[in-house]
Formats: sequence, C-alpha cells, structure tokens
Amino acid sequence: MDVDWIQVADADDLPEGRVMTVTARTKDICLSHFDGQWAAMDNHCPHQGGPLGEGTIERGAEGKCWIRCPWHGWDFDPLTGKPPGGHEDSGQALYPVEIRNGAVFVGVEPEPAHERTISDAMAETFVAWGVKRVFGMVGHSNLGLADAIRRRVVDGEMAYVGIRHEGAGAFAASAYGKLTGKPAACLTIAGPGATNLMTGLWDAKVDRAPVLALTGQVQTQVLGPGAFQDIDLRSAFEAVSRFSQPVLPSSNHTELAALACKTALVERDVAHLIFPDDVQTPPSDAKPKGPEGRMGRATVKPSDADIEAALDLIAKAERPVVVLGYGALEARAGLIAMAERLGAPVLTTFKGKGIIPDSHPNAAGVLGRSGTPIASWFMNEADLLICLGTSFSNHTGIAPYKPIIQVDFERMQLGRFHAVTLPIWSEIGEFCRAITAAAPGHDGKPDQIADLADRWAAWRAEKKRRTADDHGQGINSAIVFEAMTDLIPDDAIIAVDVGNNTYSFGRYFETEGQRVLMSGYLGSIGFAFPAALGAWSATQDFPEYADRKVVSISGDGGFGQYGMEFTTAVKYGMNITHVLLNNNELGKISKEQRTGAWETWETGLHNPSFATFARLCGGHGRRVTDVADLREALVEALGFPGPSLVEIMTDAQLV
Repeated sequence: MDVDWIQVADADDLPEGRVMTVTARTKDICLSHFDGQWAAMDNHCPHQGGPLGEGTIERGAEGKCWIRCPWHGWDFDPLTGKPPGGHEDSGQALYPVEIRNGAVFVGVEPEPAHERTISDAMAETFVAWGVKRVFGMVGHSNLGLADAIRRRVVDGEMAYVGIRHEGAGAFAASAYGKLTGKPAACLTIAGPGATNLMTGLWDAKVDRAPVLALTGQVQTQVLGPGAFQDIDLRSAFEAVSRFSQPVLPSSNHTELAALACKTALVERDVAHLIFPDDVQTPPSDAKPKGPEGRMGRATVKPSDADIEAALDLIAKAERPVVVLGYGALEARAGLIAMAERLGAPVLTTFKGKGIIPDSHPNAAGVLGRSGTPIASWFMNEADLLICLGTSFSNHTGIAPYKPIIQVDFERMQLGRFHAVTLPIWSEIGEFCRAITAAAPGHDGKPDQIADLADRWAAWRAEKKRRTADDHGQGINSAIVFEAMTDLIPDDAIIAVDVGNNTYSFGRYFETEGQRVLMSGYLGSIGFAFPAALGAWSATQDFPEYADRKVVSISGDGGFGQYGMEFTTAVKYGMNITHVLLNNNELGKISKEQRTGAWETWETGLHNPSFATFARLCGGHGRRVTDVADLREALVEALGFPGPSLVEIMTDAQLV
C-alpha cells in the first residue's frame, strides 16, 4: 500500500508506557510507546468516539499491553487493534510507524479528494446570496458546517471572525446588517452556544437588521429525549426569528438556504437554520441557488392624491419641520433637498443621528431624551410635522397632537401608536422627490433657518460653558465630546452603547457625515464594541466602506460585558478605536435611582485599568485623568494602526 510518511512527534515527546494523540494531516491518531515498540491506531474508540490517545497503557495477563479508552474502559491491542473479546467492534485501523533520526513518522494513505457535502452546497448558496462574513465559534456540533465555511474562506468567497462569546457575534452581525443592509451569519454549536445569541438577535430583530443564524444541533437519533445539549432550538428561536427551520436529510437543502437568505434580506429580520450534527456531512450534488429571478424592485411611490394632500398641508403651515428617523437613511440627499426647498428645520430621532450633518443650515439636532434644546424648541413651535421613517418611540417625543404627515415604506408603521393627519405609504426618497418638484417654496413664511442659527449659537455657547465644569471627580462629558467632534474623521463609523455616555453623545457630539450605529429599540448594554467588530468587517467586505475609521464609545459598564472581544480585534488586526468613559459605576442607573427617590444601591463597579488591559491584549491603551491630555490621547489612539482604547476617567454627575 502506498502511504505518505508524516512526522507527528519527536521520539522524546512520548516516554515508555504512555500514549498520546497526534495528527497526520486531518487524521486523529493514538500513538503508543511500550516495551521498546511504537504503534499507531485510529484515535476514536468505536463506542462513543473516546480519544484513545488520552487513555492509558494497562498490563493484563502475562504482562500483555492494552490501550484503555479513558471514557468507558474499552481495551485494544496496540499491535493488532483488536479488543480482548466481548466488544461488538472488529478492531481499530492501524498505521505503520517509523523512527527516523529521533523523529516519529506515521504512514497514512494519500488524502482522498474532498466529497462535496450538504453543508458545502448550503454554504455556496449563502455566498450566491451575498453573505460575505461569518462571526462564530467552532464547536463539536457544527464541525461539518464549519468546514464548509472554511472552504469558502480559503477560496476567498467569505471571511470569518472567531469571537470569544456568541452574544458578541450576534451583536457584530446585527451592526453589520444595520450598516450595510446585507446579512452576515453567526455560527454556534447546539444548546448554550445557540442560546447565547439571543440578545444580539433580538437587537437585530427590533431594529430591522438582516442576520443569518446558523446553529449546530445534536444528532437526529438523540434529538428529543434530552441528550447532552439537546434543547428545542426551533421553539427557542420562534419569537426572535422570522424564519427558523431544521436542516433534515430529506430537505431541499439549497432551497432552504436560499429562503433563509431571502427572508433576512426582504423582511430585514433574523433567519435561522438548525444543523443536526449528522446532517452536515452527507454527500450532495445540489447546485447553489442565488437571488436571480427571486427579488423584485422595492420602489413604492406615493399616490397622486397623497402628494396633493401633503402639498395642501405644507402650503397652509407657517412653521413646518421635518423629523427624520432611521428609516430615512437611504434617502439622505433627497430629504435634505426637500427641507431646503421648504425652508424647514430637520430634527432627527436618536437612531437617525448623523443622517443630516449638524453643520447643515437646516439641521436642528436630535429630538428627545438624548437630544438638544434646539430640536425640542422647534418641535414646540411647529405647526406641521413631516415625519419620515420615524417609529414614534416614546423616548423621542414627537408631539402627537400636532398635524402630522407620516411617510413610511412599512405600512404597519403608519399610525402605529396613534392616528396621524396624513399617513402615506411610500419610499422616503420618492416622496421627497415629488414634494421638492411641486412645492412652491417658503417665501412669505417665518425665516426658520435664521431661527436655527440663533438657537445653535445659544446651545454652543452653553456647551462651551459646560466644558469648564469641574467637581474634582473626573472629566466632564461636554469636553470629551467637544474633543471627539473635532477629531473623529467626518466619514467615520461610530458605534455607541447605552447609558449616560450615550445620552451625552446624542446631546454634545456634532456629526459631519459620520454613520452612527446603536442598539435602538432594545437598548442593550454592551452593544458598542461588538458592533465595532461588525462595522470594521464591513469596511473589509464592501468598497463603499473601505478605509473608513471605526470608533466605538461606551461606559465601563458597557465595555465590561464583552471586553474580551478586544483580543478578537487584536487577533484580526482590526483598526478600531474604543473610547471608554469610566466613572466606576452604572451612572445612568444611579441617576434613575436618585430621580425616582430610591436609595442609590449596587451600581458601583470594581474595574481594572482598562488601558492596561488593552495593552496586555496586544493593542494600544492609554488612561486620561487630566483634561490637558485628552486631545493628545485621542489623536494618538485614532492614529494607531490597530485596536486602541482610550480610558477617560469621568465624573458621573457631569453628563
């Protein structure tokens, strides 16, 4: 028999009377050394695959050697591979062994050609639908699927990020979907690996981001009675996913993969596939199925009657304002042109922050709890609200008693919480183009743009005054975000967390074209840094995001949720700068307790030096305790060619 001789160890690695596990190419082998002899056999015990190389050499009758499985005590003759009798197996496969110049070589047959599997066919379908990135953790119940993904990575069709916690992978995929509109996948094992995805997937679901969840599962023969890590994943994922299906031996595998991808894209939601261990590797000749002929154009134009009614309301209004939500993101240019035509201030929801630069003459900043007094003043003075892609969150504060034109491409969003004056089903861009073309302008109406300039001047003067606040307990938030406004590149992608740091970002940071990512409706602590992993991945996968700086911002509570993902960023050389506002407490919760007349209780945090932690992980880290060092530290971190962290010691009261 022709064999390839593979060096698997040095002879000194294995003393007499011992066994060890070695690998020859992809074969797992039990190597044994006894009585001056060497032997090699298949490492997998036939009972449940126990690793014989982790077992022992036992002496039987007349001193005969047996290799004993560490799991269930089955014995095998190291020279013949045969059991002593009484087992149902016929023995283990053996491999020849040679010792050459102090090295151990094992002879294995030439590697056979790879046989295409069900997982291969489905992974090729994911690629055909544009899935470029997988965030995951490889484990025992997803190995066949993981190998199919590996082959796509080797061929340059996908990229993979191995995360430290599945929850971070789900948040990264959610942020990737929010930024690009395209689904990334997250890969987990059965049981706890799958359930760890839940928070990040709920974030994607409620913020309408496409995500593909790929979870391993126990073998079908033990599915149901309660085997190790056997839980009902279809039921577990029923609420969080729009599409959740098991992959069965008889499934139309590439069609199932195509439907999952289509659901994620069209519904902007979570699609979930369950891969039992034994279904991942059977052979398949199914051709991958792509989106050709399965995706129609998504253009929805407003009716002529709706445009006529909207123009009538606009003509009667003296002080119309535009309120932009996250749903208006893709219509940025058209809605700005419409606002200019109408002479209308543009207020944004917090999720819509950054759609219009704060330096634009029509911009009024963020409305609501995370917003500016500018936006709230114009909301109070307005006599018509033109709401584009807004969800009317109770945190935003859109006045329901005013005349409202609401435009959305999701019909269920129209008048969702209360009736509006004129609900219009339309793509935002199509509505804006129609109004811009037909509206007469704003001659003879109050000059709201001049009012805006006055309001901005007053607010910026107030912000400047706040930068001087100092209680001796740390740096104030106003000066932190003043420096970040000046230093963060205009085209950066910024992922924010929750808490006082995020309220301060909404209030003080002035956008100039940056894209802002957040956990909007779920409002999950810990979102920011995993989201930065997803955003950085998008800069590698899509030319339109290439070379854009990724910045994430959190408090110490938020970073503590998934802080070990900093090692993930180091491993993959991710150019991410994390700005951490450290006040050694859950500051927002302390504030809520005080506001509610509760005792401040259990909100203090015991923290390491996060800057030192970043350096220990292999990145750049710097702690700032003196405001005089703030800008230098930010410049240094933003210029570092890899993961960097600026830890700013802040005053929890000065938000």
